[in-house]
Amino acid sequence: KHLVPLLNDKKKGIRKEACWALSNITAGTSQQIQKCINNSVFPPLVAMLRGDEFDIKKEASWAISNATSGGSDDQVQYLVDQGVIAPMCELLRTPENRTVMVALEGLENVLKVGQRLADKLAQDNTYAIDVEECGGLDTIENLQTH
Repeated sequence: KHLVPLLNDKKKGIRKEACWALSNITAGTSQQIQKCINNSVFPPLVAMLRGDEFDIKKEASWAISNATSGGSDDQVQYLVDQGVIAPMCELLRTPENRTVMVALEGLENVLKVGQRLADKLAQDNTYAIDVEECGGLDTIENLQTH
């Protein structure tokens, strides 16, 4: 919870380092990810992913992608509810390959959770629909030709 105020600091370097520290925490256990949820870490991270400078978006994407990897299905659903799909799809359009891979990995994890949820409810994968609606599917198809 002490890192959350640093995510809104005026200094870019402080925001970037706070994201980096959080990416290490979200690479941990689902219990650590839950503590991040309980301490409202993700809303500012998603806001940074949407509208901060690229260096900050890159660090925020690591924190979010790590959480999609180690988080429970409920935790990933929480991240989707916070609006991670569209900004992660936007990162697929960056020329930096490593950032594209981080975004792809995060989206893959989200889509897997969406499929499990869809199978349980006998419905379409709404997360896949969200990816398609924000242009992510077209971008992924274009990436396959590069």
